[in-house]
Amino acid sequence: MADLLSEYQAPLADMKFLLNEMSEVPDSASSPVTNEDLFFILEQGARFAEDELVPINAQGDSEGCQFDNGQVTIPPSLKAAFRRYADAGWMGLSMPEQWGGQALPERLSVCIGEILTSANHAFSMTPALTMSACRALISHGSDALKSTYLERMISGQWTGTMCLTESHCGSDLGLVRSSAAPTSEGLYQIKGNKIFISSGQHDASDNIIHLVLARLKGAPQGIKGLSLFLVPAKLENANGEWSAPNNVHCIGIEEKMGMHANPTCTMSFEQSEGYLIGKENRGINAMFTMMNEMRLGASMQGVGLSERSYQKSIAYAIERTQMRSLSGIKAPEKEADPLLVHPDVRRMLLTQKVFAEGGRALGQFCANLLDETHQDNPDKDTIQLLDLLTPIAKGFCTETGLESASHAIQIHGGHGFVKESGVEQLYRDGRISTIYEGTTGIQALDLLGRKVLGTQGKSLLSFTKIIHTLCKTHNDNLVMAPYLSVLSRYSKEWPDLTMKIASKGMRDADEVGAASFDFLMYSGYVTLGYFWAKMAVTAQDILDGKREAIDATINQDFLQAKVNHAQFYFDRILPRALSHKAMMLTGKNSMMSSTEAQLTL
Repeated sequence: MADLLSEYQAPLADMKFLLNEMSEVPDSASSPVTNEDLFFILEQGARFAEDELVPINAQGDSEGCQFDNGQVTIPPSLKAAFRRYADAGWMGLSMPEQWGGQALPERLSVCIGEILTSANHAFSMTPALTMSACRALISHGSDALKSTYLERMISGQWTGTMCLTESHCGSDLGLVRSSAAPTSEGLYQIKGNKIFISSGQHDASDNIIHLVLARLKGAPQGIKGLSLFLVPAKLENANGEWSAPNNVHCIGIEEKMGMHANPTCTMSFEQSEGYLIGKENRGINAMFTMMNEMRLGASMQGVGLSERSYQKSIAYAIERTQMRSLSGIKAPEKEADPLLVHPDVRRMLLTQKVFAEGGRALGQFCANLLDETHQDNPDKDTIQLLDLLTPIAKGFCTETGLESASHAIQIHGGHGFVKESGVEQLYRDGRISTIYEGTTGIQALDLLGRKVLGTQGKSLLSFTKIIHTLCKTHNDNLVMAPYLSVLSRYSKEWPDLTMKIASKGMRDADEVGAASFDFLMYSGYVTLGYFWAKMAVTAQDILDGKREAIDATINQDFLQAKVNHAQFYFDRILPRALSHKAMMLTGKNSMMSSTEAQLTL
């Protein structure tokens, strides 16, 4: 780390390692964008985050958002930073050029997304939601809607939201009661209330474009009867100005555990004018285009949380002295040894680090897949693999991000529990990441029920084949061979466990629900095991001279650290999968046998 006294520095060396040495995408001379171009942009994004967003993070948390008679104001420092961010063109980084975007690859966007989260989690929400809304509009909107809204949203002049949740339903979207009634061709009146709408009302953009799930009269019950509508907060008036009210009102903002600088709004649509996106009763299909983008974005929020937690912790552990080392004095010139020398502190620090770097490698891999799906006629196997990894990335990386934030508090001791250190804000802000875009339990059901069992295990086998190939190809790597042997056993066991759960589930569907969380966490640990193994064999091959590094200036200590930390992951973290295996196989009986009366005793 270049400057341990700094509040946050973007992990550019690790990101460059992934883009250069780990990427499946060749840096071709025929490509309009080279890795050198990507690195230059990445460095500028890092500087913006470090200089503009980090200094206002704690201030925004203290000031919070203000609600007054339907109007919401965010902290002035965040409003000004958003305008600078949008005006510099960062909003449209990976958006199509025809609407003002830069058409840069997702493998760059995920790096920028992580950096934004680490620097200022509350700030990162508005750009992320807006770009996800744009993706839904690009995929499913009419040409008229695209030409009217996309350029202004991609420029950041307008921002976007996703309006799903209602007070009586959270993740169960089939219970949505908001209604829509046609008034003319393509035009509808939207009525209903939505809660927990991030950036639903604020003063940082001229207009807010809501994507609203609602139900047409006579539509089928459940999610199959939902339609998606674009509902602008302001309409165009007779003079061509977008200032006419559209009966879209914020009726309150939440007092939250964290994310104080980003408003979470209750929105009321009172016969508001809306436009159909996609087809009637197919709104959930369009919404999931937006949702899946946000789930991958949320996974990088978990990675960013792990990274920021680690940076805060390692800086503190080096400077803070406490007790003497059990194996003998390490800093005789000081009255106590640094925290860093104590094994249990090392355990927490390395746990944070392997979650951050392993999750980053998973995110980069998913981004490469996402880039492929954005091409014409994407490969079905690529889509299926991305579908498999998305709930793993979202569920696992946000859970481990929160664990990393908890370790940061523990490493800081009492100082971690007070605001002055800044680590308690990390935990408060990061806690939401395991909830929105579908809780960890929802991700687990999606993974096991839809993505694995729903494909008869084909999606899982496509990934375990990748793991098997890595282990077989590098079984002559003397340093990593023992760890690759362990990983190979997991790759064979994973599908077998799936078959056992499927067999139970055929007799009783609750068995799938009972196993799902542990299945997701098991999947996450094995998945990160693959990426740590791949990083380690890549680093070791460069150290041994078996391959030449693409980056000729790569640091030898950096490469050795990759190998060391992979060994820590396999020794200390991957074995957690065994406990999840044991729990998923015990079945539902112990958790479902108690009656409601017994549970309330």
